Amino acid sequence: MLSKEKIERINALARLAKTRELSVDEKKEQESLRKEYIAVFRKSFSKQLDAIEIVD
Repeated sequence: MLSKEKIERINALARLAKTRELSVDEKKEQESLRKEYIAVFRKSFSKQLDAIEIVD
């Protein structure tokens, strides 16, 4: 799971992007954090799918 601080930073950057243009460094950070978040989400979702048993 992604740390609470990283999720809060993703949200802070999203709020900033709504009010002003992000700097190049902020855009890189945002992209990096989003990629990490998506990777963690996919891994977790995959584990959930693997745990599903179909019973007839």
